[in-house]
Amino acid sequence: MSRDFDIVIAGAGVIGAVAATLLVTTRVVAAGRIAIVDARLPAAAPADADWDLRVFALSRASERVLRLCGIWQGLPPARTSAYERMCVWDATGQPDGTGSLRFDAAEIGEPNLGYIVEGRALQAASLAAARMAGVVILDSAVAALSLTEAAATLRLADGRELGAQLVVAADGTDSTLRRLAGIGTAGHSYHQDALVAHVRSERPHAGTAWQRFLPTGPLALLPLPDGRSSLVWSTATADAARLGALDAAAFAAALTEASGGVLGRCELTTALGRYPLRLQYATQYVRPRLALLGDAAHVIHPLAGQGLNLGLLDVATLAEVLAAADDARSLGDLRLLRRYERWRRSENLASATAMDALERLFASDSALLRGLRTAGLTAVGRAAPLKREFARRALGLAGDVPQLLRGAGRASLRR
Repeated sequence: MSRDFDIVIAGAGVIGAVAATLLVTTRVVAAGRIAIVDARLPAAAPADADWDLRVFALSRASERVLRLCGIWQGLPPARTSAYERMCVWDATGQPDGTGSLRFDAAEIGEPNLGYIVEGRALQAASLAAARMAGVVILDSAVAALSLTEAAATLRLADGRELGAQLVVAADGTDSTLRRLAGIGTAGHSYHQDALVAHVRSERPHAGTAWQRFLPTGPLALLPLPDGRSSLVWSTATADAARLGALDAAAFAAALTEASGGVLGRCELTTALGRYPLRLQYATQYVRPRLALLGDAAHVIHPLAGQGLNLGLLDVATLAEVLAAADDARSLGDLRLLRRYERWRRSENLASATAMDALERLFASDSALLRGLRTAGLTAVGRAAPLKREFARRALGLAGDVPQLLRGAGRASLRR
């Protein structure tokens, strides 16, 4: 009923599965010496199922992580959609005039600005790659955690006991492992809900991601390969409830108006999903023998679609840091894990602060701030070097980037 591993990861979501696969791929740990624990392993979807409502906008850095793991190659082409352009504009401006900002992949020498990927397909490909890499998948929940200077011990709900040199919390916003470790969180509610659906539009999306900032929150239309767009409409909670209660024709009219008619009339082709938005960050990322990844460590506003991308940067950074361990027994050494915490906590807090500030800036109805928004967007649009830097940061190619992501990457991080 007991077994030892070098690393045990709580959470079989994308972040957990990618982390396990990358650690084996880069030879930080050997196949069979790393396990994923999750009581809610996803069931496979039928091949002809419609697109899942959950989609991710993946950056170039995220694409590189997934390629290194062999996950990208396992994604069905029909479940990914490259986008070459992006248009962001204020509610008081026009998408083709003042108060707008446009990005084009050709301007920065890139084939595209990223990909829209179906969440369910990415989850399935990530778990398949983990199994192929020799990661042990255990279908159970974590019931108890013990951390000492020498090792970590997990007791599962089915009675099994796992020993490890390092345990990793990749179990999401309401992380059980984070709670068991006694790590708190800070943040606040945005008092907004995100409405998600797939819509068909009167005009083609032209391979462009469209985003309009409204006083109640941003509205994004992300291009899908079948000509539809994925809607992510963040709005005040009361407004979300009102919109969710409309019939299909009334919702289509409200959406068309809120999007400024940029794609003409938009109509729902799926049911409408809804979830609350909040800012949340863990007060600590590490403890002796423990590290937090992804949503277990940080949750930000979805207005820039960076949530999963930040989590995958966590994964690449942790792999690089752990590669410096002298041996398996050193994987959970606090001095080593502190380097990961310093690196990623500062980067993630900067991103969270920027998203928080943008949300507040565009939600304000102050005449002064409206003028500043219009002037700022117009100025950045005219300053090619600044716009290029914004685009490179969104692609994950600028800043303190892990070694694996500075090019095609290396097969091993071990010296």
